[in-house]
Amino acid sequence: MTEPMPKWLTKRYAILWKKFKDNKFEFDQAKQVLNEDNNKRLSVILSDFKKNGWLEVELHPESSRKRVYKLKSPEIAMNEIAEN
Repeated sequence: MTEPMPKWLTKRYAILWKKFKDNKFEFDQAKQVLNEDNNKRLSVILSDFKKNGWLEVELHPESSRKRVYKLKSPEIAMNEIAEN
């Protein structure tokens, strides 16, 4: 179930959503879009998205050490928040 996020996190979600919509992306792509040079901070951001239900994570098809990410659409997320 999706939970509301703090403003600073929602802004980063919006930046990623504008770029990727519901397409899959990788860590390095998110790093470039968010202009984030700190890998730990980006890991925390993506982890918080997942913890709050805004992000789906799966294993990369070519490397089990990498992940592939997909954002939940804002419409679905808002509907889930409203149902809580």
